[in-house]
Amino acid sequence: MKTTMLLGSAALLALGLVSCNDPAKNTAKADVKDAVTKSDTGAAGGTKYTFTPNSKIGFVGAKVTASHPGGFKTFSGYFTVKDGAPVGNEHKVTIDMSSTFADGGNEEGSAKLTGHLKSPDFFDVAKFPQSTFDVTELKKNSDTSYTVSGNFTLHGVTKNISFPATVAKDGETVKIASEFNIKRQDFGINYPGMADNLIKDEVVIKLDLEAKPGA
Repeated sequence: MKTTMLLGSAALLALGLVSCNDPAKNTAKADVKDAVTKSDTGAAGGTKYTFTPNSKIGFVGAKVTASHPGGFKTFSGYFTVKDGAPVGNEHKVTIDMSSTFADGGNEEGSAKLTGHLKSPDFFDVAKFPQSTFDVTELKKNSDTSYTVSGNFTLHGVTKNISFPATVAKDGETVKIASEFNIKRQDFGINYPGMADNLIKDEVVIKLDLEAKPGA
């Protein structure tokens, strides 16, 4: 009886660890389609708002035993804003992939993980030094809720992805935030990981973008 209880407890603990290391489980799944031709939706009278240093782009990847947050230190971009809200489809983000960083648990582990992510197993930064997200459509759901669609180029592959985002305005500052997941295989990133510690397909993307006119 005691042995059975111990085995049961161990199984529940193992399931709990797996569950904790599935960050995509609680995020929206991006709708991924083939890239689309960008049409001119117009943004008459709109003002270009450029990113401030407070903007952040992060990600969380996971394997069976652990999850690892990371992000990009260097990127640029802008929104087109009118009357405090994004308009048209003139919104773009450009990421310097060599600025990738990841948390590997300690200084040595972080350096090793970051180097691996930059290698041909993952981002292949030497071959694909930039990633871009070029908005193709904005659908307004409410004063603060939007569905954002755009051509996302990662690892040399371009797909059109759609995801939910929130918009907030504070004075001259406009913030767009979103948290969603994509499948890395959709972008040709297929490295499986170790046989006994496989890497999960989904990667969480976290956007916390702040912009001001002429920032």
